[in-house]
Amino acid sequence: MQNKIPQFEKIDVPAYVVASYSNTLHTAGTFRAWRRMASEDKWLRIHNSQEWPDYYDETNTEDLRRFFDHFLKGEDNGWERTARVRYSLLDLEGGDRVNIPAEQFPPGDVTLTKYYLDGRSRTLAAAAPTTEATVAYTVDSNPDLASFVTRFDQETVLVGYPKARLWVEAKGHDDMDLFLLVQKLDAYGTPLQQFTVPNQGALIQDVTERGASILRYKGSDGRLRVSMRHLDPTVSTEEVPAHSFDRIEKLSAGGVVDVEIDLLPIGLTFHPGEQLRLVISGRSLLGTMMPGNREYVPANAGQHIVHTGGERASYVQLPVKTA
Repeated sequence: MQNKIPQFEKIDVPAYVVASYSNTLHTAGTFRAWRRMASEDKWLRIHNSQEWPDYYDETNTEDLRRFFDHFLKGEDNGWERTARVRYSLLDLEGGDRVNIPAEQFPPGDVTLTKYYLDGRSRTLAAAAPTTEATVAYTVDSNPDLASFVTRFDQETVLVGYPKARLWVEAKGHDDMDLFLLVQKLDAYGTPLQQFTVPNQGALIQDVTERGASILRYKGSDGRLRVSMRHLDPTVSTEEVPAHSFDRIEKLSAGGVVDVEIDLLPIGLTFHPGEQLRLVISGRSLLGTMMPGNREYVPANAGQHIVHTGGERASYVQLPVKTA
């Protein structure tokens, strides 16, 4: 298995890396490669659409041409003054911002902020609840998920790497497939979404209703089979947990374990009154990556229990921009 893992430390050539927050097939790997590659001459541009319309936009092809002209032809065209990172912020209401310059990703003015799950009120809070509580759902029931919500009273920008640390238990089974989603809600609680492609007709509406997740952005998602929860200490960071996938640790009856789950990078603006919802489920919340793909059938049974508060203070960690 190890020979299938790219040796990022051997990538030392100049690199122009293009990414988005919304490609559920490519996003995680693209950001991982940009973070780990050894090249000192690397640039990251994070756009707000699907990759093909972005790649073939005339402005962007000319930008890439300047990169190649500089490094392959030796042209003194000012490329070295280009910001090392240019990121986007999604609004989901028509106010996206693109090409925001920064020296790193996440930007230097981002603070990792924990929002603690409260199983009694189903909210997310800045302080961990002192009282322990649990939230449970039964696999294949309706509802088969649990969610927690917070409302922002001022303009709040998230940009960087979200993760969750959850204390979980399986009742009636020895494993859990967990799927997480961070959603933006409007002030009235309605989930906000955004197409990533110019075509927004009836057919695209249909195929993205429960799938084709790279064509319609619904939020930052993550997933983990709990028996594969062991972290790789050589590459895990406080921002991005990385799992070793080299052992299987099944759950015991009544046993509670803590898991860290990375979610796709995020760049999202919340206006006063708008809300953030964390969803936890035993099934894929976004459906398939492309139309026509067969949906994944999770290896779940019984009941999933999420513990909150006290000694088992589950939380979602969000990258909050402070300036």
